[in-house]
This record gives sequence, structure tokens and C-alpha cells, in this order.
Amino acid sequence: MTTDPRPRTGIVGLGTVGEAFLRLAYQAGHRIVAVDTDPDALVRVGTRLKALTGGAGESVVLTHEVAELADAGLVIEAVPDDLAVKTDVLRRIGEVSQAPVLTTTAALSVPHLAIASGRPEAVAGLRFLVPPGPGGAVEPVPTALTSPATESAVDALIDGLGLARVEIGAGPAADATALVMAYLNQSVAFLDAGHSTRDDIDTAMRLGCGLPAGPLELLDTIGLDTAHATLTRLHRQTGDASFTPAPLLTRLVESGRLGRKTGEGFYPYDDEGGTPGDKPVDRSTAGRRTVRTVAVLGSGVMARGIAEVTATGGHPTVLVARSRKKAEAALAAISESLTRAVRRGRITAQQKAAALSLLTPATDLEAAADRDLIIEAVAEDLEVKRPLFSRLGAVAKPDAILATTTSSLSVTACARAGGRPADVVGLHFFNPAPVLRLVELVRTDDTSDDVFAGAQAFAAGLGKTTVTCPDRAGFIVNCLLFPYLGAAVNLLRRPGTDIEATDTAIQNGYGYPMGPFALLDTIGLDVSLAIQRRLYDQLAHPEQKPAPLLEALVASGALGRKNQRGFRTAGRR
Repeated sequence: MTTDPRPRTGIVGLGTVGEAFLRLAYQAGHRIVAVDTDPDALVRVGTRLKALTGGAGESVVLTHEVAELADAGLVIEAVPDDLAVKTDVLRRIGEVSQAPVLTTTAALSVPHLAIASGRPEAVAGLRFLVPPGPGGAVEPVPTALTSPATESAVDALIDGLGLARVEIGAGPAADATALVMAYLNQSVAFLDAGHSTRDDIDTAMRLGCGLPAGPLELLDTIGLDTAHATLTRLHRQTGDASFTPAPLLTRLVESGRLGRKTGEGFYPYDDEGGTPGDKPVDRSTAGRRTVRTVAVLGSGVMARGIAEVTATGGHPTVLVARSRKKAEAALAAISESLTRAVRRGRITAQQKAAALSLLTPATDLEAAADRDLIIEAVAEDLEVKRPLFSRLGAVAKPDAILATTTSSLSVTACARAGGRPADVVGLHFFNPAPVLRLVELVRTDDTSDDVFAGAQAFAAGLGKTTVTCPDRAGFIVNCLLFPYLGAAVNLLRRPGTDIEATDTAIQNGYGYPMGPFALLDTIGLDVSLAIQRRLYDQLAHPEQKPAPLLEALVASGALGRKNQRGFRTAGRR
């Protein structure tokens, strides 16, 4: 008789985490015994397994009997994060198997569980903040009681499943979870209030912040019941209102819509656990104003970036600055940026030459009079923007689209200053505009349909992805991002908070491109504080209140990366 050399792995609990490990183990060629006492879970996972494998999932046994784990070489425990439930399951596993056991607890003590299991030497933990997919990040968590054989089994599993071994840490993981859960919860409230759509919220946060998933998609992945339980626990521990589960989240959980694991949450899922394809995009040109020529008002970083994008996109563009010197300096900076783009292979030398030929410097607003689209990109101050729009109302041709690039001010206030509110939209590009794809498109109560459609088509023609935003402070991205950043700063009021470890936990645990402290340094501490103040002044929500320690840091002259004085940049050149 030939012995099957494939590892035999047990999985107990077929919720979000258990199913994630089942998929990984199956794809790695393991023989699997998957145990769950819920018949619906067994049916659901069985249906998905058939869809995934084309019916060839004979190497997987789905059962409600723990006794089936008797010959497993390793068992992954993935039942709900409740001490009594986990203790009972760990003991029952130990009664039928001597195999090492990995607990996937997110909030409980691994040593406590190991001792409670009755086999402390055979139990270790596996820490991750998002259920792992292929190449996912995990941290092995042995205890002082874990045997070398169990540690070796954990290492072999991580390597065999193709997971990435990272460092997170219990304390930083708890802080990262609290920060992200509050942000996810606020995103649900934002959706429930009707400020934006599900797809626009997720697209905005994914593209605007470089996140691997939008907040509502991430909640579906984590499991809405898991997120609800985590928020409830955090609220009970802290009393912080930001952790009170959003009513919509509670309604979804009560209705049994728990995310990917049940086939429906914020999104619907097919039999393989994937979302249906995107709807076809309407490419018709009817009912919208056409944009061929552009004027960009301003000479700062954002104005230069937008002018570079529009010229590279084939639009004759006039850049209107306050002086000839500023206009010429702006064009020189654009030329340098295009040279770097050629060097990095984003555009060709011919495309650079063509873009430069479409750029014209100017110092008089009259140079914008014949343009189809005029984009205001001056200082983020209504006292500067209002007079400019007042002049634009008289200068711009009757069918021109007038746009403001404000990131946090009222588009309506700009529009009404010009006396042509139907012609005005918000076009919030993200910095650096030539690189980032997202544009927040803000429609006021007065914006006409043809103006909105024209601005949307224009941005799409530049290769940008637009999301429709309410005309309220912070639109989507800043409104959801800055409470998260402020909460991170407020962690520093508590002894023991490690700035670098928190950032690392966010990066390793959630896959974010950078942690909150590094991001604040990158944005600029002064810019971040100014945005926080505007959001709080206009929205008056407690979570938008500027962080006192950030105010103190800015008052001391620390600006972040730009002057090498910040949370992560002090003394680094």
C-alpha cells in the first residue's frame, strides 16, 4: 500500500477565516478535514469548493465530527473569538488528536488558550489582521510553553501555504485593529447617511489612499459579524462612540448578511465567493459639454500637475499664473516632471514634446476666456477663490465648464460667487496628479447635467477614475481619512505607544502602503492640521476634532517630511 505523501490538515470552523485557510491548503495540495457544527456552513463551503475545483474536491472532507481529525498532522482552529468556545474546541481536538494546533485568535491570550487546552506544548497562535489569501501576511505566535516540534510545524505550514511571515506584535495589532475598525465603521455610517454610493466610497479610498481594498469590501472580507463583535468589544472597553456599530452594520448582521462567507454583505458574491463583473460603461457623448481646450489657474504643485495631465492628454492648455516669472517657473517644473516620466517609461520622448507644445504660459485671466474648461487651482482659501470665481463668471465664455480643485471647501460657495452656479463642478485631483488616478467629482445642487457629464467624460479621457461626491467638507477621502489619522495621533497620549510599531502593524496587517504617522509626515503636518480644522469647523463631528498633539507639534515648527521634522522623519536626511 502506497502512503499518500500530501500533508493532512484539519480546520475547525468554516467562517471567513476557516474558509480562507481551506482554500489556501487545497491550492497547496493538502488533504483536508474541515469541521463545522453548522450545516449551512458545510453546504456553503461545499458548494464553493465544487465551483472552485470543478467538482474535483475529493481531497477535502467536510464534516461536523471532530473525531475525523484523528489522523491530521496539524489542526487550524478558526472558531469565533470567544474564550469559552475556543477553550472547549481546543480540548475536544486534544481528545482525538495529538497534532499541533494553531489558534487564530485576534483578541484573546494565546498562552491562556494554550494552558486551557490541556496541551500547552502543542498550541501556538497565528496572528493576521485580514483573513489571508495567496501570499497573505501572517505572524507566528509561539508561547514560552510551545514545543520545538510545534514551532517547526507552524513554520512548515506558513511556508507550505505560500504565506508571508511578518512582524506585527500583540500591542501594535490591537492599536491597528482599533484604528482601522473605527474607519470602517465610519465608512458604513457615511454610506447609510446617503453621502455617497458603495462603489464610490470603496473606489475613492482604494485609489485615493492606495489601499488594497475599499472599506466596505474589506468589511465583507473580514465578516460583518466579526467586525460588529470587534466594534462592540472596543466600545465596551473604551466608551469611545466611534466604536458604536453603525446602525446599517447592525441591520445587515441581524438579517444574516455577513459578507463574503454568506454570499451577501455590502456586495453580492457568486458560488466561488467572487463578486459579479462590473457594469458596462456608458461611452455615449449625448447630453454633455465637450472639452477640447483647458485653462489651469495657479502655479503651485497641484496646478502644475493638472496642467501636465491635461497637456499629456492632448488638450491645448494655458497656465495662468500671477506673474510671468511664476508662469515660466511652472512650465520649467512641468518639463522636468515630464523628463522624469520619460526616464521611468511612463511616456515617450515624443509624448513629452507633444505635451510641451500644447502648454502656454499666461498672466492675464483673459487668456482663459475662450477655453472649454477652466480649472481653478489656487490657494485653499475661500477668500482667494471667491473673488477669482467672481471674475471668471464674467470672463469665461457662456458654455465653459468652471471647476475648482478644492479638497475641503464648499464648491457651492465658489459657484455662487461667479453668478453661474449651473456651470460649476468640483474636480479634486490627488497629488501627484500625473500619477494618481482618482478624481473626486463634486456636484452641487445647481450643477447642470451637461456640465457634470462633460466634466466626468473629460476626466475619464485623461485616464482618471471619477467618484461622485457630496458637496460637504472633505468629500469622501478626506472625510474618512482624517479621523483615522487624528485617532492615531491621539494614541500617543497613552504610555507605551510605539509610532514605528503601529505603522508597521498597519502595513503588515492590513497591507496599507504606509502607516498613519508616516502618512501624516508625507501629507505635511501643517496641511493635515489645516484640513482637520476645516473638517471640524464645517461638520462639527467629534471624530473630526483636530488632535491636540498634532497642533502642538505644528506649533513647534514640525511640518513632516518637507522640513524633516515629524513623527517619522526627525533627523533623517
